[in-house]
Amino acid sequence: MTDGLDAVKRVSAEGAAEESGRSLVKVTVNLVPGSARALELACGRTRDSKTDTINRALVAYNLVLDLIDHGDGSLTLRNPDGSLERVHLI
Repeated sequence: MTDGLDAVKRVSAEGAAEESGRSLVKVTVNLVPGSARALELACGRTRDSKTDTINRALVAYNLVLDLIDHGDGSLTLRNPDGSLERVHLI
């Protein structure tokens, strides 16, 4: 099931705005400490900006919601060693 994850990786902040045909939308968010730390960690790992990281997270979140709606509420992930792992989404 890497197709969906690959799709998320391909979507850039700029590309998302162009694909939707809409202009950029500015938002202000208040993150709880755990979310703020997760954002910092993700930015550190990818070297992406906070804006790009949040844009990708929203695309990934929408993908997960679509998979839940059209599937059985679970994802099957293939680990680097080839083993499969099923994650149930609630």
